[in-house]
Amino acid sequence: MAEPSREAWITGIGILSCLGEGPAAHWQRLMEGNPAAHAKTIGPYVVHLTGPVDFDKQIPKRGDQRQMELWQRIGTYAAGLALESAGVKGNADLLAKTDMIVAAGSGERDLAVDAAILTGLPKAENPAAFLNERLMNDLRPTLFLAQLSNLLAGNISIVHGVTGSSRTFMGEEAAGVDAVRIALARILAGQGELALVGGGHNGERKDLLAQYDFNGYLLKGAYRPVWERAPGGGFAAASLGAFLVVEERAHAEQRGAKPLARLTAALSDRCDRKPGAVRQTLRGLWEKIAPSLAPGHHAVFSGASGAEPATGEERAFLAELRVAVRAPGSYVGHAPEPQFVINIALATLALSHGALYPGDGGIEKNMGSTLRQVVVTGVGHWRGEGLALVEAPNMKGMTG
Repeated sequence: MAEPSREAWITGIGILSCLGEGPAAHWQRLMEGNPAAHAKTIGPYVVHLTGPVDFDKQIPKRGDQRQMELWQRIGTYAAGLALESAGVKGNADLLAKTDMIVAAGSGERDLAVDAAILTGLPKAENPAAFLNERLMNDLRPTLFLAQLSNLLAGNISIVHGVTGSSRTFMGEEAAGVDAVRIALARILAGQGELALVGGGHNGERKDLLAQYDFNGYLLKGAYRPVWERAPGGGFAAASLGAFLVVEERAHAEQRGAKPLARLTAALSDRCDRKPGAVRQTLRGLWEKIAPSLAPGHHAVFSGASGAEPATGEERAFLAELRVAVRAPGSYVGHAPEPQFVINIALATLALSHGALYPGDGGIEKNMGSTLRQVVVTGVGHWRGEGLALVEAPNMKGMTG
């Protein structure tokens, strides 16, 4: 049960993507309005890669870096940026009570070992014994078939000294939605004061690209913005990391931290994906936050990936709302686990400017008033739906 007097503030954001690192770089690139500039083709797939990153700035020990694969380095780096943004980094007392809630996949495989096993297995006299021997001898202790998702949380704890409670959510887009939902619920219920929530993803993994391609979920060939990928659809995989520091208001005020935004709601659902189900589920989620919206002062940051039919159904729902819409995935690409978090971070940036970045002239209309609230949607390419309400810090009492 939430305590009425408690509020959840976003006091830090850490973002790393193809647009650069940190708030200033991301806002500059969004305002340039050139979403195709950072998409690159790997094989037939369109992938958004991170730019040059000096991982030493947030992961100073090379030994720590060496035992992490790229997805962990990206996530750990973004977590450091968020802690730094919130003024928490290096403060042992604050870090000791910081709850860590991470959204992550199963991690990266050792493709060289996989290839060697697949090559040798048909020739082995005893295939079962051969397989067991190779798995026992060739895989690193941290890599049994695939790295465990909670290794990211462990490395953040080691590198940045975050020693509060730790939770890891798996389940693609739904993992990011639930990570934010649980962080908010704990703070409003008085079960925590300070949370680091987010994740990291490596969109360049050939094994993962192949898995998504088997079901036809990936964008191939030429880049196209999210809203222009129908009827075939497909998402442009992204290498990105995103973390938020979410903090209870009184706790933040006591240490002199300023709010970047207020996180007012985080809701999740999981429909059966029959025709029309996504649209119906989003409508139900929207009705729960509609009374809190200030007419004319809110917009939507859509987590639409471009994969169909989910994106088409979300677009149809958004058209009913007659509000300004933006799809950040056109710029940063799509990284299932941390996508909801980076969209909340980008919404926070927009609120700090009181305005939206330029739209595409189609579904992405301009606003004629000051931006005070952003509803962030998250619709998984296959399963999972979510919604968050992010508000300007001075929004209280202005809703209608």
